[in-house]
Amino acid sequence: MTNDLDETTAEQKRAPGRQAATAAFRKLQGNIEKVLRGKSESVRLALACMLAEGHLLIEDPPGTGKTSLAKAMATSIGGTVRRVQFTPDLLPSDITGISIYNPTQGEFRYREGPVFTNVLVADEINRASPKTQAALLEVMEERQVTSDGEARFVPRPFMVIATQNPLDFQGTYPLPEVQLDRFAMKISLGYASRDAELEVMARQDGRDILSELEPVLDPQAMAALIQRARIVNVAVPLREYVADIVERSRRSRDLRLGVSTRGTLTLLAVARAYALGEGRNFVSPDDIKALYQSVLAHRIAVTPEAELDGITEAEVLDGIVDSLPVPRARQATTAPA
Repeated sequence: MTNDLDETTAEQKRAPGRQAATAAFRKLQGNIEKVLRGKSESVRLALACMLAEGHLLIEDPPGTGKTSLAKAMATSIGGTVRRVQFTPDLLPSDITGISIYNPTQGEFRYREGPVFTNVLVADEINRASPKTQAALLEVMEERQVTSDGEARFVPRPFMVIATQNPLDFQGTYPLPEVQLDRFAMKISLGYASRDAELEVMARQDGRDILSELEPVLDPQAMAALIQRARIVNVAVPLREYVADIVERSRRSRDLRLGVSTRGTLTLLAVARAYALGEGRNFVSPDDIKALYQSVLAHRIAVTPEAELDGITEAEVLDGIVDSLPVPRARQATTAPA
């Protein structure tokens, strides 16, 4: 126990100060926005997800920049990115890797799959079979792949950015609740604004902006930034506010599935990273309000009766949050006990 505490203290000492961390966050955001124009809030959410060591699910029509976002994030931290097109014939070993027999040496050698990277783009994840989807469960939760009884760890930082097309459900396998709960956030980039569209058209002079993108951090600096986000303050009244949201989701008559404990912890982790990006060393109620839909809505499910009445998960969450008193500013910014 003493060694663990000493190690945590050492990591915290190596973490950058608040101002330096916020500057690094904004430098990352600015670098990514060179590729993804007009999507500042989406980029900020994606970076908060990465700093919270979470995974991101993007549900959007084709051609809205999902893959470009993932590649820009990986490039900006000096990391690697691999993309897998999920199809019905994809096998679990196509993702995690496989042991191959080498007759010359008379032994099996493990060949790593594309999951051994910093950012894995799982394109159209709902087109793969449930068995293949499940191959990601272990690595998303534990950052390791177990094969032949041996645990093989993926690089850090590690993030899965999965995509879904909300318009085409033919030949798809909807993600089960246990898989959805592994994703820290679910967002939609949406189409670019008219001004952003004009800017993109104007720069199509043969140059590939993504290929010209340079790293602004290295993986070690990113790891320090992640550690800095972990120690952002969350006051006790704000924790109680989050607990009230979660508790009411579990008691709601319109929901057959409430927010899990993983969802509770994820909301706090993402809020810490989001607050750091905003230049603060504490989480505010506004951070929770900005994030609760992206972090919680995909973890809950309405009852069949509510679904028939046209009630959505987002509407239920909005009703819960609107019915709760918000902690006062002074209470919400006090350092936790």
